[in-house]
Amino acid sequence: MALLCVAACSEIAPIRPYTEVHAGDGPHPGYLTALRTREGVGKYYLGREIAHYMSHQGASWLERPERAKEEHPDLLMTALALKQGDVVVDMGCGTGYYSWRVAERVGAQGKVLGVDIQPEMLALWAKNMAARNLLNVEAVLGTTTDPRLPAESVDLMLLVDVYHEFDHPFEMTRAMIRALKPGGRIVMVEYRLEDTRLPISTAHKMSEAQIKKEMAVHPVVWVETNHALPWQHMVIFRKQ
Repeated sequence: MALLCVAACSEIAPIRPYTEVHAGDGPHPGYLTALRTREGVGKYYLGREIAHYMSHQGASWLERPERAKEEHPDLLMTALALKQGDVVVDMGCGTGYYSWRVAERVGAQGKVLGVDIQPEMLALWAKNMAARNLLNVEAVLGTTTDPRLPAESVDLMLLVDVYHEFDHPFEMTRAMIRALKPGGRIVMVEYRLEDTRLPISTAHKMSEAQIKKEMAVHPVVWVETNHALPWQHMVIFRKQ
């Protein structure tokens, strides 16, 4: 949950039909400004308010002891079905809570790219990777619209509790898809908005329907939604 959200109101474009989104690199539809809630930024995308980002100053929350019980990272790793040699991007990698787990799964022939836009967070990430003597990892300083990855170089994009904080979700997703190999996967892991019992604010949760709605404007196809995790969906898409 470490990608920066900034309400760039001057860049907001009017809503246009989804069919226009599939071509070109110009301004995209779906952004509006409206009432700002406590956990949001007052910028909306396709009806969803973008949430505040997590600063590196709150990084300790990413390593909280109870996180393993809440999220069951072992179940997520199994569901990803990673292979030796896979190239995986941990988007909004934070402190690397998932990066090191993925790195162990893809092996020495694979690679994990930890992408974040906060240099301070990447410094914490690098420290944690070094502590585990991992050599198949690399930190990448991205922007709010571009993860800065080579085209068609990635097998899987993993986004754990981060997509809802992108301040330019359309542009960032478009850039992520460019970096995917043909047939590569995007895995969105988000706290379930449908579950009102979860002790997570509304702005930091997403419904399965909203995730599908936002991904429908891109050249990806929905593969499945895995409900194995206690608090989160795993919504999986594949590049066409």
